[in-house]
Amino acid sequence: MNQYSFRAEGISVTLDLAVGHVAELAIASGGRTLRPLHRAKWIGSPDLPAAMPAGQLRLSGDFLCAPFSRSDVEEAPLHGWTSNSAWKHVGDEKLADGAQATFRLERKVMGAVVEKRLTLRDGHPFLYQEHSFIGGSGAISVAHHPMTEMRAGGRLAFSPKRLAATPETSPETDPARGHSALAYPAESHDLTRFPAADGSVLDLTEFRTDSAHEDFVTLVEAEHGGIGWSAVAREAEDDVVLVLKNPAELPVTMLWISNGGRFYAPWNGRRGVLGVEDGRAAIGHATSLGDNWLKRLGVETAFALGGTVSFRQVVGAVTSLRGTAPSSVTAARGRLQLGFDGGASDEVGFDDSFLRIGHAPLN
Repeated sequence: MNQYSFRAEGISVTLDLAVGHVAELAIASGGRTLRPLHRAKWIGSPDLPAAMPAGQLRLSGDFLCAPFSRSDVEEAPLHGWTSNSAWKHVGDEKLADGAQATFRLERKVMGAVVEKRLTLRDGHPFLYQEHSFIGGSGAISVAHHPMTEMRAGGRLAFSPKRLAATPETSPETDPARGHSALAYPAESHDLTRFPAADGSVLDLTEFRTDSAHEDFVTLVEAEHGGIGWSAVAREAEDDVVLVLKNPAELPVTMLWISNGGRFYAPWNGRRGVLGVEDGRAAIGHATSLGDNWLKRLGVETAFALGGTVSFRQVVGAVTSLRGTAPSSVTAARGRLQLGFDGGASDEVGFDDSFLRIGHAPLN
């Protein structure tokens, strides 16, 4: 298998160069090794459907979607060539406190060269990611696609959101192929009371594995001036998965809840997977470039190409010391602080300048 691995003190990462997916992220924490990212169980299976795109065949960890969802402006598979074709390792840099590797997509996207820079820092339980589009024309929607797995469910928490909304149709419209729990379309300003398909309400901050459903919901960031964050407190895994962003760059967080609600291959009713997908996108490239509901809210859904465009994201995990998700996440002086209800707090090493909070996107 064509992979590239590197490490820093207490953390290592492996990139699947065939498709640009993070195949493994391993973090030493409290005498354990945390593995926050999901890798599809079907990888390497000999009896997969013939029409599956490469990115689905090798579905792993986290990857760049460009565009997000349908490639209906420039021909490409679902989520674009950035998650379905080969990347080349082009350089390493040994840092005083860690290591860095750079990769380049072997295809162009809308005429742009695409680069991926991964950074690990000693003692930091995070993978720092930066993607750059160099040149090209037109505009591109983008999203990260980190996935985690929960054997026994968990609790979710987020930085402040304006609202949550489902699209016009559910992920599976044929009941023989799948089932959704949320209503479509629907929206709510309260994440703990989202309209359900059966007329009740569901709590988006609770991930349960005792019912089968496939759902997709977009969370729109509120104005708050800080880090955009998602925290997943996994019960059986006894850790907290953290996904961090700059809301000026990636103003929405899309939750892909793949929890046994797809009945056909390769999903076959598998439960417990959650995608926490920070993006600058609507669903589909053409929709992202045209008029859409997010633009009508003043939310950008694509980057203009032509110069150099870059955006950053951070993913990692910490041992669960409180048994729940944090209620606040802040960064300063080389530390990330997790605050909890009742006044308790924990902190870990963090590059607080990396996400460029307070700066406009480089466009």
